[in-house]
Amino acid sequence: MATTFSYDHLYQFTYSIFQKMGCSDTDATLATKVLLSADVRGIDSHGVARLSGYVRLWEAGRINATPNIKIVHETPSTAVIDGDAGLGLVVAPFAMQVAIDKAKNVGTGWVSVKNSNHFGIAGYHAMMALQQDMIGMAMTNASALVAPTFSVERMLGTNPIAVAIPANEEPAFVADMATTTAANGKLEILQRKDAEAPLGWVQDVDGNDSTDANILKKQGALLPLGSDREHGSHKGYALGSIVDIFSAVLSGASYGPWAPPFPAYVPMPENMPGQGLGHFFGAMRVDAFRPADEFKAHMDNWIKRFRNAKPAEGHEKVLIPGDPEREMEAVRMTEGIPVVDPVVNDLTELGKKWNLEL
Repeated sequence: MATTFSYDHLYQFTYSIFQKMGCSDTDATLATKVLLSADVRGIDSHGVARLSGYVRLWEAGRINATPNIKIVHETPSTAVIDGDAGLGLVVAPFAMQVAIDKAKNVGTGWVSVKNSNHFGIAGYHAMMALQQDMIGMAMTNASALVAPTFSVERMLGTNPIAVAIPANEEPAFVADMATTTAANGKLEILQRKDAEAPLGWVQDVDGNDSTDANILKKQGALLPLGSDREHGSHKGYALGSIVDIFSAVLSGASYGPWAPPFPAYVPMPENMPGQGLGHFFGAMRVDAFRPADEFKAHMDNWIKRFRNAKPAEGHEKVLIPGDPEREMEAVRMTEGIPVVDPVVNDLTELGKKWNLEL
């Protein structure tokens, strides 16, 4: 069962929680906007369902509510940013804006981030570039829950990649995906429903296929995109590795199995080689390659042709990356956001800490 809340209702509650954590008005506003962008786009695993997790990280001293986010190294087109253990929801937009500003000056901007935390959905940050006629990219490493191909050891996070590309009359192309067969948040949704996971999502501690949605609590692992070697899991493993290296090895964050875990109750890894989680952002000015209007006209043509591709039997139409989320946003901003009962209960208990009613 689920309860439907208006965007404004969830916004005010979430904003109040971030303020109670000690965030400034500006940071609480931004963090709320980034977090709820997941709910309105239908990515329920990364929205308000994560709010109590951020609070627990703050209570454990792993999130700094008043960070001094700063550039610690830069060139005209690149930068490294120290997030000062701030909310990734705040650190990431700061870093993406730096990438956009550099792209304005020299055509492209590339920014790596260390000492940060979970940054919500990657798509939000990539889409920041669209209004500037730029292509945006965003990626992050994450808690080590994924076993590389042929391994039983958890070495990588779900390590998402997002790319946003502007068009003219057509909606933007927005790809936002984990480099695993399924994101951990989808397992959490199944756990709340007491449902099984599809075969190919996870393996048990010995590397055997499993449909247990709680298998990560039993030392099992998520599988890279492709599920197994015969279906291309080595490619998902490679993609997740690229994200880890760009986000963390390049910036000075902790990488691989040393990435800080999201659950506050999980002990931090020993001998961590870097600081916090890492992110990587890119912004490319379209007119650094060809006139923006010309490019966007051709993007319209590309999108229309793919959208009109002949669908397979049983399917109504071919989708463009970003279509489902855009359509969901239009519905949820008018009809409200459904929140499943376990998350409602979690938020209700969270509110009681500071006498806030959901």
